[in-house]
Amino acid sequence: MALERYVWAGGRRLRCGYTTGSCAAMAAGAAAGMAAGGPAPATARLVTPSGVAVEADVLEPRLGTWEGSPCASCAVRKDGGDDVDATDGLLIRARVRLERGTAGEVRVVGGPGEGRVTLPGLDQPVGQAAINSVPRAMIAAEVTRALRERGRECAAVVEVSVPGGERVAARTFNPQLGIQGGISILGTSGIVEPMSVRALCDTVDLQVRQLAETGAAGVVLVPGNYGADFVAADPTLARIPLVRFSNYLGSALDSCARHGISRVLVVGHAGKLVKVAAGVMDTHSRTADCRLETLCAHAALCGADADVARAVFAAPTTEAALDVLDDAGLLAPVMASVTDALGERLRRRAAGSFAVEAIMFSTRRGELGRTAGADALVAEMDEAGGNDHGR
Repeated sequence: MALERYVWAGGRRLRCGYTTGSCAAMAAGAAAGMAAGGPAPATARLVTPSGVAVEADVLEPRLGTWEGSPCASCAVRKDGGDDVDATDGLLIRARVRLERGTAGEVRVVGGPGEGRVTLPGLDQPVGQAAINSVPRAMIAAEVTRALRERGRECAAVVEVSVPGGERVAARTFNPQLGIQGGISILGTSGIVEPMSVRALCDTVDLQVRQLAETGAAGVVLVPGNYGADFVAADPTLARIPLVRFSNYLGSALDSCARHGISRVLVVGHAGKLVKVAAGVMDTHSRTADCRLETLCAHAALCGADADVARAVFAAPTTEAALDVLDDAGLLAPVMASVTDALGERLRRRAAGSFAVEAIMFSTRRGELGRTAGADALVAEMDEAGGNDHGR
């Protein structure tokens, strides 16, 4: 049952969805009603923590036994709306068993396809199912409500499982976060807003916080796979914990300051880091695309004539602009100038909270430049035990 709620993002009207936490809570409420003697419901409804009411079809309602006691189970299909989400379409299943105890006592456990926490720093402690606090509260509230509607004042146990969750989890951040065996049950608002930058930045913040809590000596920040591959090819860099920040370097740097990371090395392709040298901390093309303008300005500072400047400005890609500079004999001085500016921009953003340096590269040319203190910073991180912390 589609949620008829929309937001505007990137000039498009996009439909919102509901979180895995909302799905689990709706499924649990439906199953609790059945376990208390009610009929199998066709739909389930709840009011999310954000105050938005959501409704979903109840799938696969079943009665059975669980560890020798009667139970009921129901499922709700995850609907991410127009958000690109690996969990979209998954069944979130809840199995409920009633127990003697005080009304409102609801114990939530994880079943097959639901991830388990293996590293500190997450919402739940190591060893627990990766079902966050807000979804746990939502599940408890829905189960308690359903039981009271049936006149049952008792405790309950809820098992949340996700068919196919372990396979899907491989396409999420869970392996990097130390969540093994399945997906997480998440959501603070209960609603999924498409194209959520906040969700990505929150995930980066969580990774940085985990590293800080495990005592990491420093962190390498990379935009994505190109940067990760470059780092992996360097035996020393490969020993330092790595976090991917996508386009949101400013947010990642702020996370490092917030969680007390003392040393940060930014490693990235020139196509991203040239923008940072111009002071751009959100490098998404829809936010800013000043690569050629920045290269053109630094070329002029290094003595390029008007013809070279025009050729750089007209280049279709960063790599093509580098070719122009190379042909003019200006590649090395321009990269040195850009790298100096890059270091200065990063230090301004860090504002003294941590030491920060950078390495910039090209997929065709390899390393293009590194800030003046990069070698010393890497040596410090390595000596301080960067290799004691996995990714």
